[in-house]
Amino acid sequence: MLFDHKFMPKVIFWVALIGSYIAAMVPQDVAPHIGSLSDKGTHFIAFAVLTCLLEYAYAFSRIRTSALLFFYAVFIEFSQLFTPNRSAEVLDVVADMIGIAVGMLSVFLIRKYVQDR
Repeated sequence: MLFDHKFMPKVIFWVALIGSYIAAMVPQDVAPHIGSLSDKGTHFIAFAVLTCLLEYAYAFSRIRTSALLFFYAVFIEFSQLFTPNRSAEVLDVVADMIGIAVGMLSVFLIRKYVQDR
């Protein structure tokens, strides 16, 4: 059951989601830095990956996936209002939304490529 091909993508998605929330909530001076990526670059990559994982793990519509991740992005920024050394930024949500769009495009192109083979 644990290694079921339908169960594992869900586990991986939830681990990534919880991990991204923890990384977003720790104070800035303790937060991990990923190479030379900017804050917006980190948001972009995190949400592109979360989008791909959510699309693979669950059979949601594109609109539902986008809406869920948009609300998650807003929730993170709202939560950061109450976190020491963190601040909420609208541009972070913009970077998240661009990441969601690129994640959706990636999933679409991969599915099309696999389907055409």
